[in-house]
Amino acid sequence: MNKKISRYVLICFSLLLTFWLISLYELSATLLSGKEIISIPKYISFKFLNHFFTVLCISIFFFPLFYLVARKKNKLPMRIIKVIFVLLTIIEFALTKYSLTTLLNLGADLLGYSLNDIYITVTASESTSFLSFLPFLIFPALFLASCFFLRKSILSKYAARLFMAIALIVIIVKFAFSDSSDAKFQNKMYYFTADVIKFQVEKSEVKAIKMDGNNEYPFLKSSSETPDVLGPLFTIGSEKPNIVVILVEGLGSEFVGDKNFSGFTPYLDSLIPESLFWDNFLSNTGRTFGALPSLFASLPFGEKGFLEIEETPRHVSLFSILKKNGYSTSFYSGDQSSFDKKINFLEYNGVENIIDENKYDEGAYPKSVNGSNGFSWGYSDFEIFKKTLETLGETKTPRLDLISTLTIHEPFDFPLKDQYLMKVDSVLNSSTKINASAKKVTAHKEIFASILYADASVKMFMEAYKKRPEYKNTIFVITGDHRLIPIAQKDKICRFNVPFFIYSPMLKKPAKMKAINSHFDFTPTILAFLANNYNVSLPKETAWLGTGIDVSKDFRNVHKIPLMRYKGSINDFVYKDYLYSGGALYKIKQDLNTFKISDEKIMTEITGFYQEFKSLNSYVTKNDKIYPKTADAIVVEQIEFTPEQVTKLKELTANLTTDQQFLMARQKAFNGERETARLVCDYILKESPNYVDVRILKGRTFAWDGKYAESEKELLSALKRSPYYDDIYLALLDMYWWSSQDDKAKLIAEKALKNKIKNDDVAFKMARAYKTMNNIKVATQILDSILKKQPKNAEYLKLKKSLK
Repeated sequence: MNKKISRYVLICFSLLLTFWLISLYELSATLLSGKEIISIPKYISFKFLNHFFTVLCISIFFFPLFYLVARKKNKLPMRIIKVIFVLLTIIEFALTKYSLTTLLNLGADLLGYSLNDIYITVTASESTSFLSFLPFLIFPALFLASCFFLRKSILSKYAARLFMAIALIVIIVKFAFSDSSDAKFQNKMYYFTADVIKFQVEKSEVKAIKMDGNNEYPFLKSSSETPDVLGPLFTIGSEKPNIVVILVEGLGSEFVGDKNFSGFTPYLDSLIPESLFWDNFLSNTGRTFGALPSLFASLPFGEKGFLEIEETPRHVSLFSILKKNGYSTSFYSGDQSSFDKKINFLEYNGVENIIDENKYDEGAYPKSVNGSNGFSWGYSDFEIFKKTLETLGETKTPRLDLISTLTIHEPFDFPLKDQYLMKVDSVLNSSTKINASAKKVTAHKEIFASILYADASVKMFMEAYKKRPEYKNTIFVITGDHRLIPIAQKDKICRFNVPFFIYSPMLKKPAKMKAINSHFDFTPTILAFLANNYNVSLPKETAWLGTGIDVSKDFRNVHKIPLMRYKGSINDFVYKDYLYSGGALYKIKQDLNTFKISDEKIMTEITGFYQEFKSLNSYVTKNDKIYPKTADAIVVEQIEFTPEQVTKLKELTANLTTDQQFLMARQKAFNGERETARLVCDYILKESPNYVDVRILKGRTFAWDGKYAESEKELLSALKRSPYYDDIYLALLDMYWWSSQDDKAKLIAEKALKNKIKNDDVAFKMARAYKTMNNIKVATQILDSILKKQPKNAEYLKLKKSLK
């Protein structure tokens, strides 16, 4: 048995060696990319220290399994442990690859994303070539090779003693050097495991508070509590102003004005002396998932982000309130609005005009594609602004428009990229003052090129908008959703620090503010302004987390600001000029740099507010206690299920993915169980309202049952969401044919022609529709075009014959 234990220890040494080799790979990749590591000896030493500590934990964890199997079998226990350790090697390397791309260790944030979202995010950043997968084979092979050679070496005789001696030294040194536990030195797998455990423990420790009576809705307060700080700064007109919000992906304050990486946003820099400008503004989340709920509704986070809450709590928003005051509401983006469930928030709040990736004609708009793997997030910033400008005329004023950009994000691919890479060189070679070193800029050249491109795209939009008649009555708000991730962050607050512009020809005079604010404060402030100066009607009470933007030109913070670094992590809190982050306290300086301090009194105060918020956040989101059930909180009718339907749905959908649920619903529909099929469709659509194939199926089942009005409503909803998807036209043309609605069939046929739908079945049904309306000329033209491709198709030939 002692011999087997020695071999077990040797295998653990092999795992340690493999982890260390992965760290050398990480170090080499970092240096070759031009990124800096302050102290390589310290990096290597602390990495080895943490890897050994991790292997020590792993060896202790798996030893009982090994011991139980080793008592009965000969070679089996070694094989089992080797297989497990090979899997751990693959996991460690995968986490290292993630860290190299994002400059962050992956932790509990993984729990907040669906498998589909994870796949999309990974493929956006990584190549799918054979070379990119090769290390996933090399490092397990190195582990197995080291197992073989260590067994043959002299180390095998003293393995157990040596392991125990090193373990004792490692534990002593690890506790002696507290900075060795910093995330950048951690074993990736240890960090991930510890972060997930911490997340689960904190979740269970949140006080299960119960409130009733006057405290039942703890965030509820009078709408009049937020002061109108913007009114004195504007020239007030007779018409309600248009509001245009530009949410720039990845735009941190470090890239604007005179901060660390200035020089790459010349247009935005030119707006600073013409705007109300805050450079100490904070996004409330470290990724895009929280931008809409924070900026447009000042909402709490829930467990993994507001949009991840299964049953959306009642709430009001800037969108819903302004819609009830006669505003047209629109959302413009170039990606899928279903990602991060943005569509759920937009539809709940009744946003009428939603432009996402599905609304672009690929022939008219070039799509940004990653050349290494063919992945695309969607359309670049220039195309988004171009589409916005082309669509604005379709909506009446006053308007609330949100434009969400995309380009400053991995993989940093966009049209004219080569030109903008050359512009980075021009900036470096010009007399423009930049604070970052040329080496650091060159190491991240693609990112800085994307920032220049995004800035130029904003300029194009703004210059074009100035020519529109409504420009003189428009307020523009420009901010970032969070600071981009793949450039190392200077401190804990950096990721949340974004610029905030309010620009308008209605401004009396520009001003630069130093006060700390957050996205939570925007909606209360703009509504107080509109209510006080333009008779915009507000609900009697609101539940904003923000108290309104502070316009002080002096550095100060009058807010208590919770921050969610990633889905599931409320570990940061700003109070006065202090930051609480991950159990440590930091002082915030006027330039929003931070340094670690020790102050028991402040620590007690800030942790008290922090814990109180976490408890309230949990209570209101789990119990639907943000906002009471009133007419203000109901904008769009929500899908609701009876208890009986819930029970049935649980049975039908248990352990099925969304796609499997759709296939099951389709089979039910084919088998004549159409009520059940529609129930499952509704279940899917409540979670994924943009799942167009589900809407088509639901619409077809209505048509099969002769319920043509219900079918039309569902299919037109699908068409509005995805006007270039040919299956929708097939379904609509079939339904109108069966219901003898020739005039509507003609309209759909014309729309299909306009949108250049290239589907032979759609073309055939269009021709059939035109024939019914005695438009033989168009019917013949359409048929002739598809007969060129399928000259022997009997159905096409039969229709062609009937046209003569």
